[in-house]
Amino acid sequence: MITIKEITSKGDLTTFVKFPFQLYKDSPYYVPSIIKEELDVMNPQKNPVFKNADAKYFLAYKNNVIVGRIAAIINWIEVKEQKKPKVRFGWFDVIDDIEVTKALLKKVGEYGAKHDLTYMEGPVGFSNMDKAGILIKGFDELNTMITWYNYPYYAKHMEELGFEKAATWVEYKIKVPKETKEKVIKFSQIIKERYQLKLLKFNKSKELLVYADDMFDLLNKTYSSLQTFVPIQPYQIEMYKKKYLPYLNPEYITCIADKEGKLIAFSIVMPSFSKALKKMNGKIYPLRFLHILKAQRRNDTAAFYLIGVDPEYQNKGVTALIFKEMNEAFIRNGIEVVETNPELEENKAIQALWNGYEHEQHKKRRTFRKELKDLS
Repeated sequence: MITIKEITSKGDLTTFVKFPFQLYKDSPYYVPSIIKEELDVMNPQKNPVFKNADAKYFLAYKNNVIVGRIAAIINWIEVKEQKKPKVRFGWFDVIDDIEVTKALLKKVGEYGAKHDLTYMEGPVGFSNMDKAGILIKGFDELNTMITWYNYPYYAKHMEELGFEKAATWVEYKIKVPKETKEKVIKFSQIIKERYQLKLLKFNKSKELLVYADDMFDLLNKTYSSLQTFVPIQPYQIEMYKKKYLPYLNPEYITCIADKEGKLIAFSIVMPSFSKALKKMNGKIYPLRFLHILKAQRRNDTAAFYLIGVDPEYQNKGVTALIFKEMNEAFIRNGIEVVETNPELEENKAIQALWNGYEHEQHKKRRTFRKELKDLS
């Protein structure tokens, strides 16, 4: 018999966060999240997203053993301002039992129907800055710090339950050239002079804080036309600064300003923390955090997290400056491979950026949706 329990205590929420550690304990590819960070994300007192969102968390039990989890989320900006009557689901993990999946998704549907919403979609988080998508390709690859890992049967469960494909993301593995191409150097110099642009250099990650708000503003401008876009709110930015600043290595950050000093483009790349996070196994006390510090300094793999370009400068070759700076930083630091963050499949402009490099599309993930009236 399957029982679904709504989370009502801090202890139960910790159990909710820790469930994947048991589910994936034998997987060499699962990279766990930091337990404290996950709990903070779900805490209305610590995550400002709850100013415009609500959430419920559920655990599934079978014979008194935990067999699944799911979060039901409503982003009210998406519902009220963007007119999308959607209930989101996320933090979805389950054993290979379609009846458990069905029971968990039914709870999300009931939560959505209670608020007069008409369809559900997931897995996603609260906003665009959270993890999203069921992995459908790349099961023999480590997940990155900003993606979920799952077993192959997840997508099969969705399809068997009549869920339709919604958004699809692709990820690429790019081989770093051993030297920066001469034509890239020349072209980037031409673009720099033509538009009177200047590169901003940073010695410490804290120096980036001056430009953090401008970066998020550029993200909103860059991705506003994409189907999954929900504007990042000002009060969310502070949390993201605190969450990601400790992981940043300023040598891998490229910022470009115009002649007035206004930020017009940026990219954030980090050394890959997948192996370090796997060693930390969800814990962040000082000795375990040494794995992060080591990964920042000695690594042959990097992860391309964010890129933003002011619409006024898109299609003007500004990305050539970014790639030149990144490539030179990679060469200096022994980076041989770069993984991209998930990119929407229809975002051909971003994917075209990799055409000048040796690359392969090694992962793919997808969200699924269903009308609430069709849930059985």
